[in-house]
Amino acid sequence: MPNVKDIISLMQTPPSKEGTELITKAYEFAQKAHKDHKRYSEEPYFTHLVETAKTLAEFGLGPKTISAGLLHDTIEDTKTTGETIEKEFGAEILFLVQGTTKLGKLKYRGVERHTESLRKLFVATSQDIRVLIIKLADRLDNMRTLAHVPKEKQKRIASETLEIYVPLAYRLGVRKLHRELEDLAFMYTYPDEYKKIKEVLKQKGGEILKRLEKLQKSVKKTFAKEKFTAIQTECRIKGLFSLYKKLQRKDMDIEKIYDVAALRIIVPTASDCYQALGIIHGVWRPLPGRIKDYIAFPRPNGYQSLHTTIFTGDGSIFEIQIRTQQMHREAEYGIASHFLYKDGSMKRLFNQNIEWLLQLLPNSKVQEDKSASFKKKGKKPKVPKWVTQLVEEQQSTSLEPQEFIKSLKADFFEHRIFVFTPKGDVVDLPIESSPIDFAYAIHSDIGDHISGTKVNGKLVSLETKLKNGDIVQIDIKEASHPTQKWFNLAKTTLAKRHIKSALQKTAEV
Repeated sequence: MPNVKDIISLMQTPPSKEGTELITKAYEFAQKAHKDHKRYSEEPYFTHLVETAKTLAEFGLGPKTISAGLLHDTIEDTKTTGETIEKEFGAEILFLVQGTTKLGKLKYRGVERHTESLRKLFVATSQDIRVLIIKLADRLDNMRTLAHVPKEKQKRIASETLEIYVPLAYRLGVRKLHRELEDLAFMYTYPDEYKKIKEVLKQKGGEILKRLEKLQKSVKKTFAKEKFTAIQTECRIKGLFSLYKKLQRKDMDIEKIYDVAALRIIVPTASDCYQALGIIHGVWRPLPGRIKDYIAFPRPNGYQSLHTTIFTGDGSIFEIQIRTQQMHREAEYGIASHFLYKDGSMKRLFNQNIEWLLQLLPNSKVQEDKSASFKKKGKKPKVPKWVTQLVEEQQSTSLEPQEFIKSLKADFFEHRIFVFTPKGDVVDLPIESSPIDFAYAIHSDIGDHISGTKVNGKLVSLETKLKNGDIVQIDIKEASHPTQKWFNLAKTTLAKRHIKSALQKTAEV
């Protein structure tokens, strides 16, 4: 039987006495509330709540979030009321519990019910990001135990995980969640393909890993000769679903994929990353066009690292990833790595890639202090467009359930590109976006008055499909206005909504 100490031992920072007492109280409350409940596996349902809490503890969340993880099903599945939760644990924990609770006994059914549950989740998430982290931890344990669920439900749950929760985990930068959820969902959603990829890795994986370990030893010797000893190295094997998607693009030929396995080098500072890259390139020849600087230009989800792909000299080609310990933790835990909730307060790292999170936590102590902090730095926190757009979309009453799910996948969960303004600001867009989508992502007034577009300094048409790394300049004129052609060319729901609104106003004049 699990023990509350199992949860506390996983916490990144030992909790205070009050924090320990809070977790213990939530543990005992949930255990009692769910005492008669069983899982499909015949285990006590309470084990699910403990596993959810353990994941939250491992990810660095604090006592209140962990307590909410233990209590997240009490309102939905027991006779416990919201009033009781608030009385025993406070309004903050009640909010987190209600945010992760499904719709309860409302009239919605089928797709409509699923859509409304997502809308509710996004509203709560826009007020406190911890709601989504709890939901993802909850989903992870459900996927780990999916084998015990009736077969008719397995594929539906796995498909929902792959289509909704995996992209959310990715966009929040929580790699550990993203990869495990993805591979677990892959097993049930595409069982035949899953078996094929497992077989491919079984045949080739051992040989690839053996060659990578040989490279790892050579790298360590090389760095030792350079008296660069403050490094850690580890071998990384690509996730099964990620490998499957890449194999589809490479005619199912694993020899054409250079990052099936990668060597990760972890160093103390960002400047050490560049020095390490120089040492690697001084010994091993890099493949042209395969050097990527995600430190200077982080991915939209905050991921930072240097990537290079090298010829090893024995016929092998491998990717090497170089990052600091902090970058590594952020790559593994994403948003959770930036926050430590303790005794009702929150400490944060002032990282330019996550300033937008302040906007999502209006009731936190840091929110009260942020004005002074940013006045000193002369900065203003930025909110990623995808977060604000997602909340705008879920609040739209004009979208039918099927359309809402469709737009969600198209706008937020498909492959992403990031392009740049002439000043170097990153704009995060779905793949195959046009300059029209870029313009509306900047501001509706810019979108409404597009007169011309330059991509990488060259004039292009509005039909142009933007590519990763493009620098886009939008020229505007007051006389320019949206047309039906713009609507047809737009990819994002945001752009289409603004264009449709402008066209309707024109028709009314």
